[in-house]
Amino acid sequence: MIETSRRQFLAATGSAFAALLASGCVARQASLTGLYAASPYGALKADPAGLLDLPEGFSYRVISRLGQAMSDGGKVPDRADGMGCFDLGGGQLALVRNHELRAQHDAGGALTGGFDRASDGTILPGGTTTLVLDARTLAVEREYRSLAGTIRNCAGGVTPWGSWLTCEEDVTNAGDGVERDHGWVFEVPAVADGPVDPVPLKALGRFNHEAACVDPASGIVYLTEDRDDSLLYRFLPSSPGQLAQGGKLQALVAGGVSDSRNLDGQGMAPGSWASVSWIDLDDVESPRDDLRQRGAAQGATLFARGEGIHMGNGELYFCCTSGGAAGLGQIFRLVPRQGRQDRLQLFFESSAPDQFNYGDNLTVAPNGHLIVCEDQYTDVVDNHLRGITPDGKVYPLARLRTQTELAGACWSPDGKVLFVNAYSPTMTLAINGPWSA
Repeated sequence: MIETSRRQFLAATGSAFAALLASGCVARQASLTGLYAASPYGALKADPAGLLDLPEGFSYRVISRLGQAMSDGGKVPDRADGMGCFDLGGGQLALVRNHELRAQHDAGGALTGGFDRASDGTILPGGTTTLVLDARTLAVEREYRSLAGTIRNCAGGVTPWGSWLTCEEDVTNAGDGVERDHGWVFEVPAVADGPVDPVPLKALGRFNHEAACVDPASGIVYLTEDRDDSLLYRFLPSSPGQLAQGGKLQALVAGGVSDSRNLDGQGMAPGSWASVSWIDLDDVESPRDDLRQRGAAQGATLFARGEGIHMGNGELYFCCTSGGAAGLGQIFRLVPRQGRQDRLQLFFESSAPDQFNYGDNLTVAPNGHLIVCEDQYTDVVDNHLRGITPDGKVYPLARLRTQTELAGACWSPDGKVLFVNAYSPTMTLAINGPWSA
């Protein structure tokens, strides 16, 4: 049932992105003229509760929050980040939610079965929680820990076979306050009803992981890295759908573009395309955390802090948080072409803070628009959900009124509910409204 539901989900998102593909995805021009679109939903209305401003006709409900009692006896931990939504069948949905926790943070209760321990013997608090919802009412039926013992589970990605790939944005070495090396991807089945066996998928590389997505046509996993000098990786599994069986890790080479960050005005022009090749990487468990540097020395293209990544119908999009001439963020579009050369486009580059300011997680709306979560690095933040039309124009979709980031935006399989996290203090919100077709 899970596998079928995930195919339906990916088919739905793929149909939405097909509109992007057909449109040609014309990116913005270098000037600010014409960069903003009228929101298809109208202006944002102030939230009387002071939490989330939304357009007229939209509403939200908080379905989970920090410190709330969970069904396993623990409490909801803090720092909710990436998240995926799954159809469990039988009228139930599952949200698998990351928690970007370090050793010193509160785990929300005693943990069992974790991947690693701190030097004091306690299981590390990072990992995931799972919420099982009534698909019709969105009432939380169960909520529990589904992975423990990891560090800084940032973003991740859903798989076509019904699991969540959760990524450690941390490369702490064994002996540095912990017992084991970190910097891995772990897999959490959506149907898991408690803590999973924490198996690090070491063939996917050891680095400062951010997010992942899977191409359902090939089973290839694409991976982002949150570093100023990051690479874009792909993992070719020996057996698609069986990531623990190993495979080959590669890095992207954009033809004629050694550095895509555009920090000095050089690199890729917004809207431009480059041909893509891939180089094989060795020693991918990288005990010295130098995988990106060795890959760059082989010719791999540099990116500025790869963050959220989303797979559509034969194409994927990923954010680079601090890239671009203005240092406000970029979005790249990668088109894997079966049997032909892949192509990369700089789809969007922000040139003003109110376009978007440090885009992070991203997803796709039922109408084919990109939805980007902001994670600003200013002293006082004003984070939004930003919509981006197929022709690269930006509009505000929501505004968070608290001093934290939005993260983990994902859709219910029927496209009627947008789930999103407020990072800290943790809140998971369900947004309903007249989403345009």
